[in-house]
Amino acid sequence: MIIDFHTHVFPDRIAEKTIHKLEEVGNVRAFTNGTLDGLKKSMSENHIDMSVVLPVVTKPSQFDAVNAYAAEINGKEGIISFGGIHPDTEDYREKLDRIKEMGLKGIKLHPDYQETFVDDPKMVQIINYASELGLIVLLHAGLDIGLPDPIHCAPKRAASMLNQMSNIETKIVLAHTGGYAQWDEVEDELVGKKVWFDMSYSLGMIEDEQFIRIVNNHGADRILFATDSPWSGQNETLSHLRGLHFSEEELECMLYRNALELLGLSNE
Repeated sequence: MIIDFHTHVFPDRIAEKTIHKLEEVGNVRAFTNGTLDGLKKSMSENHIDMSVVLPVVTKPSQFDAVNAYAAEINGKEGIISFGGIHPDTEDYREKLDRIKEMGLKGIKLHPDYQETFVDDPKMVQIINYASELGLIVLLHAGLDIGLPDPIHCAPKRAASMLNQMSNIETKIVLAHTGGYAQWDEVEDELVGKKVWFDMSYSLGMIEDEQFIRIVNNHGADRILFATDSPWSGQNETLSHLRGLHFSEEELECMLYRNALELLGLSNE
């Protein structure tokens, strides 16, 4: 089994325009057309059993539309969609309750797009309450190649956020191996803490030796296979990971066991 824990799709009516804009801003090329069908095609070609889709709410008024689409695609043909919420949402508890009631298993937060530092009280209260509800919280971490400074989820700030969590069970995932292009700081501030890293848009960017060291020191049981599709290819990321000579047990943890545990699913 293979589960890609970090992907993006856009409704058909806006996918082409959105992908073109993001390609220009980030000076990157997409590996799919950004639609749900494009992701499913990639999954079929690369034997990916499930993909977690991560929407981003860039302003509070987008909540209803973004989460309605998430609920529409969730649970169909190997797609698991998280919900989204903006940290400026005043009735955040009611909104998170709705996400839970919709059957969505987590939320995506993007501190850079949402212009809120990850250890800001507005962000912390959302992460805390989402955790109380048993929701997974996945955060963009580190540099965003399409946005200027400041970095809103640098490793030191992510560590500060983790230290502010209530004494409840949390399921927090930091994308991009803990912090894109800030992996030295990830090793200093985050490795060994009770948090998961997904490897989205990391392999080929981070030195292989450093990635292997992070996995070994953090634990393969806290690392999730992820691509950031359409911004990395599922085939390319999978091939790179398999070439790093992890043990079969470590690969199984990263490719699907850790994801199944977080998502509360069985391998049946």
